[in-house]
Formats: sequence, C-alpha cells, structure tokens
Amino acid sequence: MVLYQPMDGYCYNSDTHFLYNFVVENLIKFKNIKGELLDIGSGSGILGLLVAREYDKLNLNQCELQNVFQFFSTKNAQTNKINSNLYKGSYLNMDFGKKFDICVSNPPFYHSNVIKSENKNIKVARYNDSMPLEDFISKTASILKENGKFFFCYDVKQINEILLFLSKYKLNVESIQFVHPKASKDATLILVYARKNSKSLTKIMKPLFVFESSEFTNEVQEIYKKSSTHSIKVDLEQFN
Repeated sequence: MVLYQPMDGYCYNSDTHFLYNFVVENLIKFKNIKGELLDIGSGSGILGLLVAREYDKLNLNQCELQNVFQFFSTKNAQTNKINSNLYKGSYLNMDFGKKFDICVSNPPFYHSNVIKSENKNIKVARYNDSMPLEDFISKTASILKENGKFFFCYDVKQINEILLFLSKYKLNVESIQFVHPKASKDATLILVYARKNSKSLTKIMKPLFVFESSEFTNEVQEIYKKSSTHSIKVDLEQFN
C-alpha cells in the first residue's frame, strides 16, 4: 500500500500498524465482516485503508478535520483503488446521517498538559484539546449500530478514564492489549476493542513488545510485513 504523507507535518507511526493488527486479530472469530466502517480522524488514511483492504465487504468512510489531511485521505484512497466517503470537518460536530458497524481510530491522545509542538497540524493530530476523551467516546457510542465494534489506541496512563467513559456510554470492553517499548519497560500504549451493549467478559491479550535490544521483535516485524506499506513524503505543491 502506497501512502503519501506531508513533508512537514504529522505522519503516521507504529501505533497505527499495531492497531490494525489488533483489529484483525480480534475479528478473526467473525465469519462475515461487512457493513459501514468509519475511520475517525483519518489523517493520511492509513488505518481505514488497511482495514478496508483486509475486509473488502466493508464500505470505508473517513472523517478528517484538517484540510491537508483531507487531501491525503482522498489521495491515498484513490492511489490504492479503495472507494471511500470522506466527511470533512469536526468529528464531534458531524452529522453522519447513518450509523456504523465498525469505528476505528488512532485519535489525538496526548494530554493537554503536555508541552506541545509549534506545528499546528501536529498539535491537532496529537493532543486531545480538539477531541477530549469523553467526547470522543460518547460521540462514537451515539453513531455505532447495536453491537457495533469500536477499536482505538490511547495513552495507557489514562486507562482509568478510558474504562470509566466506555462503561458510562454502554461500550463493553471486549479485548485490550498493552504495548511496551521493551520487555523491561512499562507499557506506553493501550489497544482497545469495545462493543456496544455487549455483556462479554474482557480478554487481556498477551503484551506486544516493540524492541529487543535495538531491533524490532519478530512479532513487530510480522505486523509490518502484514501491513506492507510504503510511505512517500511529499510537498503539497507537487500536486498543485
């Protein structure tokens, strides 16, 4: 999958690859994945495109606030010959006019107290000022179909609030996975699968370790192989 990204601005990272793999691992038990898929805050489009490539009966929808990433979401969908319906504007204020079977997102999750980048595009993509956690979860709950699936990643240090708000809005945690930089390091990222109005008990998947010494672990190498993406950084003027 070829993915154009901005030369100067936020670029997707390993979190999205790990989340894509987490989605696939948790959907294995379902025989027929189809319906409406929404990528919330699509950025370059990578997450929704990977999931849509994996499950060709899903109809991909993307929602993106920033103009530059609206361009890249559209460009990358076209480049990879995947049909997509792009909603332009704020996710929290968007009237979609329909409900979704699956929502996926690598949202801005750094706490607003963290020192921020001066680059506006990076600020919006990384920090949760523009999409607070509770608003993000409550909005998603309102647009999911009954038994709809919700996959996202977040800063593990905010796990208490994540679980609190998911429960508040009737999204049952079906599965979680912790991502550690190394086996000797604390987790830094949590991958979450929640389902609307589900009663299932929660599965805690084995942790994902990113590095062993200075090399990617075998598991991470397999995830990158499965994703099979090729990134091309460009200046937007190239397309004008």
